[in-house]
Amino acid sequence: MAGHNKWSKIKRGKAITDAKRGNAFSKLSKEITLAAKHGGGSIDMNARLRSAVLAARAANMPNDNIDRAVKKGTGELGGAQIEEILYEAYAPGGVAMMIEIVTDNRNRSANDIRVLLGKNQGTFADSGSVAYMFARRGEIRLDKASATEDQIMEVALDAGAEDIQEDGDDWIVYTATDQLFQVNGVLREKGLTTTSQKLIYQPQTTVTISDVDTAKSLIRLYDILDGYDDAHHVHANFEIDDAIAEQLD
Repeated sequence: MAGHNKWSKIKRGKAITDAKRGNAFSKLSKEITLAAKHGGGSIDMNARLRSAVLAARAANMPNDNIDRAVKKGTGELGGAQIEEILYEAYAPGGVAMMIEIVTDNRNRSANDIRVLLGKNQGTFADSGSVAYMFARRGEIRLDKASATEDQIMEVALDAGAEDIQEDGDDWIVYTATDQLFQVNGVLREKGLTTTSQKLIYQPQTTVTISDVDTAKSLIRLYDILDGYDDAHHVHANFEIDDAIAEQLD
């Protein structure tokens, strides 16, 4: 698909920038807390928590931070309880967005997202008006240099994966939502190092952006939303035409 790999590289670059500025620790901590809240504090009994802790350790998060995030999820530490909220929005160019928020103050987060959208050519969408354009799936990424496509397919499909795709420098393994952590565990057991694993909202149709100003506006909005403290994941259904993407470097 036109521009798909280029946009993927842009997003991966932003992930590296987030890690450098400490934003990644916040997101990893929230994922640990959510995993512990929903499945308990034992990494042996909670696959989602085990995966989150492994990701945190790979990012060199201090053990004290990990332990504190687990205890927040299990209720061992006091303080406000966090909750997950999903906002639907429209962005420039008619692009649809799904914005996953993790917050201890629903009203504050709703107001913040409304302001960020309003200042960057975006608007809230009515509930359900955007969600139907996305499917909930598990996504596992592996460095393309770590294995061949045949190796990935053999292990992943046997483990219960639904599909394998190439995306720039990565292999992406897609799974059903309830198979994500099981498939990721099997890949690791077989010696395949995964670089990320998460639940996503995958666009079922995409909008290809062929105007440089619209592309810049979209990336600016995406970056601002993704960098918001309470944002967990941001999903959008756009791709950038290769000729336009070259002008964004």
